[in-house]
Amino acid sequence: MTGIKTTGEKKLMFFSGRAHPELAEEVAQQLGVGVVPTKAFDFANGEIYVRYQESARGADCFVIQSHTAPINQWIMEQLIMIDALKRASARSVTVIVPFYGYARQDKKHRGREPISARLIADLMKTAGADRILTVDLHTDQIQGFFDGPVDHLFALPLLADYVGRKVDRDKLTVVSPDAGRVRVADRWCDRLGAPLAIVHKRRDKDVANQVTVHEVVGEVKGRVCVLVDDMIDTGGTICAAADALFAHGAEDVIVTATHGVLSGPAADRLKNSRVGEFVFTNTLPTPGELSRDLDKLTVLSIAPTIASAVREVFEDGSVTSLFDEQ
Repeated sequence: MTGIKTTGEKKLMFFSGRAHPELAEEVAQQLGVGVVPTKAFDFANGEIYVRYQESARGADCFVIQSHTAPINQWIMEQLIMIDALKRASARSVTVIVPFYGYARQDKKHRGREPISARLIADLMKTAGADRILTVDLHTDQIQGFFDGPVDHLFALPLLADYVGRKVDRDKLTVVSPDAGRVRVADRWCDRLGAPLAIVHKRRDKDVANQVTVHEVVGEVKGRVCVLVDDMIDTGGTICAAADALFAHGAEDVIVTATHGVLSGPAADRLKNSRVGEFVFTNTLPTPGELSRDLDKLTVLSIAPTIASAVREVFEDGSVTSLFDEQ
């Protein structure tokens, strides 16, 4: 006989960057594992150092890092973590990105613009990632930017079921804040048995985050409207959409989004908005001033969804089966 046979079993190891450790701990708890101890710090000039305190040789490694602010630092840290695992002889490296940075730059609107979402995928592949696991990409086409498997998870069941338990469904209308979200809003309608409305808007292409709302398509008068979006950044788009709904006679407005980016003036806009409730998941950490001061903010945990997907990947199961009911 030639060669050597081994009887070793597969080993799952779970790693976390420093961007959102609370989510990492929740996912690890759901999996029944500990987060691998990691030494990570910044040098005086901003360079990042990472070293794992346990051997990763032959293990199936999962590296979670949500691309929150300062976004470029945490993307770079995740790339360094992937490279460290590749050089530590990991059997496989799955990158968990609850919020995928630069996802809005997924195509060229005008000449001489980058496609930065593709660049991020290329960087992860070059660093040594074998698979990407992410939640609610800005557009589905980003899955094709990575040369390898991409497991695209959805927060819709979590968010929609929460809203469905709180609101009388006979009075509910699902609203897309723009034409690009209609497909997602339509899935909400199927799940909740509610009609659809659309807010038509026009964005100033030369001014970031500048939006003018024009009209509402659909019946919203006297209805409880649920605005559904993938992310809330500065809050300008969604608050303007909510104002348009109230102007057309909406009884109340609930805003739901997977990713609460909440940068710049978002805190003040949310506090001053007439919206009855904002519902996000914890793919990103919630700014302290909002979690303390905004009583109409609800944050749902995406950790069980991520943990279930990790378990399916590790056990060679089906991630798609988690969302078959949609």
